[in-house]
Amino acid sequence: PVREQKKVVGHAVRAMYLYSGMADIATEYNDDSLTAALETLWDDLTTKQMYVTGGIGPAASNEGFTDYYDLPNESAYAETCASVGLVFWANRMLGRGPNRRYADIMEQALYNGAMSGLSLDGKTFFYENPLESAGKHHRWIWHHCPCCPPNIARLLASIGSYMFAVADDEIAVHLYSESTARFECSGVKVELRQQTDYPWKGAIHFDVALDKPARFAVSLRIPEWASGASLKVNGETVDLAAATVDGYARIEREWKSGDSVDLDIPLEARALWANPLVRQDAGRKALMRGPLVYCVEATDNGAGLNGIELGELGDAKERTIAELNGAVALDLPVTRDEADWGSSLYRTEPPRAKPATARFVPYHLWDNRAPGEMLVWMRSGE
Repeated sequence: PVREQKKVVGHAVRAMYLYSGMADIATEYNDDSLTAALETLWDDLTTKQMYVTGGIGPAASNEGFTDYYDLPNESAYAETCASVGLVFWANRMLGRGPNRRYADIMEQALYNGAMSGLSLDGKTFFYENPLESAGKHHRWIWHHCPCCPPNIARLLASIGSYMFAVADDEIAVHLYSESTARFECSGVKVELRQQTDYPWKGAIHFDVALDKPARFAVSLRIPEWASGASLKVNGETVDLAAATVDGYARIEREWKSGDSVDLDIPLEARALWANPLVRQDAGRKALMRGPLVYCVEATDNGAGLNGIELGELGDAKERTIAELNGAVALDLPVTRDEADWGSSLYRTEPPRAKPATARFVPYHLWDNRAPGEMLVWMRSGE
């Protein structure tokens, strides 16, 4: 029985669809018994069974879950449809109201686990989404189980309903992107125009237009990783700490046409370490900037990516990559094993290392250029 479930098991896509349905019913009927089960299952998934990309379901054998902390990288199944399903579930968990606990994961799964399944030109796809490749994993034009392309298509076609939510007296912004949204709130028609280049830049500007002045709240998600975010309304600074409820800056006031809101979210490179129980990531760390997971590819760095050791991130340099539609890449100082090993399989001396620079690109954009190796979890120099 669904109300008694405590562990996420079985087929990953099936599980996400089931929990999405449970969350819809819980919201529609205010069923707290379902909500309690869903919160337990949410914690079980996100603290023990989810890749840093928001990918879920590590095993090909059941297209689903195995044991806690079993997150292999090169053999990761992490089906595109499963991450799309996680976006569905997270969105429905927001039905009771804004809560960063769910919206942050929705963004993580959307930008990394789901969007990695679609090429830049929209013509080729990933079914599985490993976090490491020896160069033999490529996008396909057609798959014998062609579920991922239409699943991505319906997600993108309805993305507005994931970005925004509206109640009688509140508008919530869950995701940030260039957009114009129209609502009816507090008995008036409201237009919210959003200008931003997020996730490449952290400046987000809103212009408000409405039929007549009205009192309601606008709630803006402040991601958990967003250190040093700032907020202004009509140019006046808002005390973000005082205004934040469940990870959202809640601005309740009488709004009128011409009002504006400016949210600034600093986007800085940061390192992530996995729980030590994830044996595949021991001694390694991943790189993120904003909501995006980054990786190294052979097309930028040559072969032998496991020879790269990533140290401090203080000297990260941002680069715009035209061939990846203007994506922001990160150039970082690293050390790298020299190709001095010779023909022996083993020896008593470790490989020599030398300083180098490695280029990191957003994970969801890998394999859009020349095919080759890819790696998310890097050897840690700390």
